[in-house]
Amino acid sequence: MRPDTREWVKKAEDDFKVASQLLRRRKDIVSEAACFHCQQCVEKYLKARLVEAGVSFPRTHDLLKLLNLCLPVEPLWASFTKVVDTMSDYAVDFRYPGQSATLAEARQCLKDAKAIRREVRLSFGLAV
Repeated sequence: MRPDTREWVKKAEDDFKVASQLLRRRKDIVSEAACFHCQQCVEKYLKARLVEAGVSFPRTHDLLKLLNLCLPVEPLWASFTKVVDTMSDYAVDFRYPGQSATLAEARQCLKDAKAIRREVRLSFGLAV
């Protein structure tokens, strides 16, 4: 694995750990923060896969755009299209007044992030 890919993976794992820790709390769960870190985890894992494949990508939080760039390398990931399209909103929109994430949405977001994380890690030959 390329050194820059490893950096992306490390950053993605950090976001995954934060999201998981936030949702393990028994009270005072901040759903928006958990969703944000789930989105960031997926964004960084997709960027890691692109880096490893030598595919350039724009500066973006748009997970669907990143996933579409991954599809020539990982065509089976097309099954994540709907999920990543929904998760993109958590990068910015939910961090400001006007939108809120429920606990149920945060739990679903973590479940989706776990699924995508698993597939990306498998593509790198990493333990899941």
